[in-house]
Amino acid sequence: MDAHAADRGAKERAALRRVATLVSGGAAPEEVFAAIAAEAGQLLTADLAGVGRYDPGGATAYVARWSAPDKDLGADARPRPDGPNVSTLVLETGEPSRLDDFSQASGDAADFVRTLGLRSTVGAPIKVGGRLWGVLSVASTSDERLPADTEERLAAFAELAATAIANAQARVDLRGYADEQAALRRVATLVARGAAPEEVFAAVAEEIGRLVGADFTGMSRFDPDGMATAAGMWSSTDTPWPMAIGDRVELGGRNVTTLVCRTGRPARIEDYGSSSGAFAEAGRGWGFGSAVGVPIMVEGCLWGVVTVASERAAALPPDTEARLAGFTELVGTAIANAEAQAALAASRARFVAAADEARRRIERDLHDGAQQRLVTLALLLREAQATAPAENDSLVRQLDEVADGLGAALEELRVIARGIHPAVLAKGGLQPALKALGRRCPVPVDLRVQVAARLPGPVEIAAYYVVSEALTNAARHACATAVQVEVTAGETMLRVSVRDDGCGGADIGRGSGLTGLQDRVEALSGRITLHSPSGAGTALEVHIPLKQGLRYSI
Repeated sequence: MDAHAADRGAKERAALRRVATLVSGGAAPEEVFAAIAAEAGQLLTADLAGVGRYDPGGATAYVARWSAPDKDLGADARPRPDGPNVSTLVLETGEPSRLDDFSQASGDAADFVRTLGLRSTVGAPIKVGGRLWGVLSVASTSDERLPADTEERLAAFAELAATAIANAQARVDLRGYADEQAALRRVATLVARGAAPEEVFAAVAEEIGRLVGADFTGMSRFDPDGMATAAGMWSSTDTPWPMAIGDRVELGGRNVTTLVCRTGRPARIEDYGSSSGAFAEAGRGWGFGSAVGVPIMVEGCLWGVVTVASERAAALPPDTEARLAGFTELVGTAIANAEAQAALAASRARFVAAADEARRRIERDLHDGAQQRLVTLALLLREAQATAPAENDSLVRQLDEVADGLGAALEELRVIARGIHPAVLAKGGLQPALKALGRRCPVPVDLRVQVAARLPGPVEIAAYYVVSEALTNAARHACATAVQVEVTAGETMLRVSVRDDGCGGADIGRGSGLTGLQDRVEALSGRITLHSPSGAGTALEVHIPLKQGLRYSI
């Protein structure tokens, strides 16, 4: 090997090392591209070098350019696809290409060649993951053609460009994967804690929209009557939404919502200008360019659709459908959980209602049957007492004892009847019923009731039994010396708080009475909390919605 060849090889290795160092150090792609263009141009003694990326239309968009210091080739210089140039040849063949004769150039291509004074050009393909990404090209204005080994030497720099692009894409993919997993975790946390479906829908719509870079995300439920109901929405713009949550729109025509409903599979429309139907009209009114829809399945059945849309045509990434799959699975889980909770609440409500009706029936039977019978017997006994001979002391004493026992039995029966279903609650409402409970409690009760009007019947009954059970536990089990009861009715919620200074240690899971209270409260969509540390008293608090039956319809 002569000295010239050895020197050229050393310079080439040095240039490649400098670029490789940038690539291995994770430099930004634009920095690597600029270095590649400069190193290749200087090494190959060219006048112009550039790294170009092919766009979908076949044009070459140059991401980096270099020109020799004494050759001002113009900042906007770029080969055009309408005449002979190596960028077009590389795009057509996918192989290195050379062009040393521009004599056939005409029109814009001829003007371009004359402006730059090009005599010889060489281009090498940049392939990423086996697919043609762009071209690395060098050009000379010298009468001498570029050396015969220029293609081979240029290929080494093209490989480094491909590595830099692949590394950058890997970093982007990794960040995208991390972002996607973080978004899925946030939604999964909502689902796991039993958040209301509408809260999950809103969160999913926003997470999806931000993750895939969409302008609009919507979620709709398919209804049996050929309509779809908007269940969740998010927008990245200030443009008014085409519909509101809860709006119902007729299915039909060619739009992603209808396509998903008909097929049960993901659907995509790249140009919403050609769509049709009510959903298409709403989408075009909002500014849809392209849209993707993915089905929501609940226990194997089609429930609805998640739709993402962009204001630009063909702008949504090709992997959008796959990326939405994890979110639609979580939505399906949230809906299934909500349905199970609704079914459990309905079952509890039926049991509670049946128990209350049984209590009322027993109370009526006692009042109309046994109590009346005892009252009648007491009246007959008093008549017998009135006719008994006064001189017969023994008989008079016996009749008095029977009368007193009968009166005591009647009072005990009345107490039992009040405990089964208090008549004062049905007649006067919660405040007088709770006052009666406080008076009968053997432990002093500080009662504070702020309820201005009658409440729904199930709510009053639940509150009454919460206080009744808590007072019973304080007296029988907690050895309390004082109890404080607070009952407050706001616009939407009833709050019941019972605190005692007893021994504590109460546990909902160990007491049938407290368990029954929990079922009753939760059947009304309420919540019950118990704080009862050993030796520090017991605090029972209950919140019950006042507007019963207004639950989200899934």
